[in-house]
Amino acid sequence: MSESEPQPVEESESQPVEESESQPVAESEPVYNENSHLFAVRTTGGQEKVVLRLLEAKMRTENINVQSILLVDNLKGYVVVEAQDPQHMFNAIQGIRHVKGQLRGELQFSEIESYLIRKSTVSELAVDGTVEVIGGPFKGMKATITRVDHDKEEATVILLDAPYQLPVTVDANYLKPVKT
Repeated sequence: MSESEPQPVEESESQPVEESESQPVAESEPVYNENSHLFAVRTTGGQEKVVLRLLEAKMRTENINVQSILLVDNLKGYVVVEAQDPQHMFNAIQGIRHVKGQLRGELQFSEIESYLIRKSTVSELAVDGTVEVIGGPFKGMKATITRVDHDKEEATVILLDAPYQLPVTVDANYLKPVKT
């Protein structure tokens, strides 16, 4: 009897714990999704970092309901602000230098997701493909890929602009595929 009594007690204790643990998780996710909106703030070109720092300073000194500020390298002239509603975002950018305005409406996460997930350059490279070298001593030259090393993220290329064929190993981040 003593062996059978602890088992129901353990089961009855564990069941309410599981229910109580799952309830806050279920409640917290919709609250975050409902109160989180993304807005694109237009800035002076090249001043995105300045706007980011000014918004950050304003968030620290004043009570502003902004969850996050996102600076995307590929999105020139814009800063993405995550706020509870447009009014909170508008109050946050009010009086900030280099802010030119905002895009009407909200951004969907799917619209900025491609900027957030960094895709490896090596995955875009293929043997016998044509690329442009965008960095290093061969910057601006076109080349043909002869070998791709996915582990080291390097590619061996033959420069098309050189007077003779010379295989050169280049970091894949310095290569940009060219459509022919």
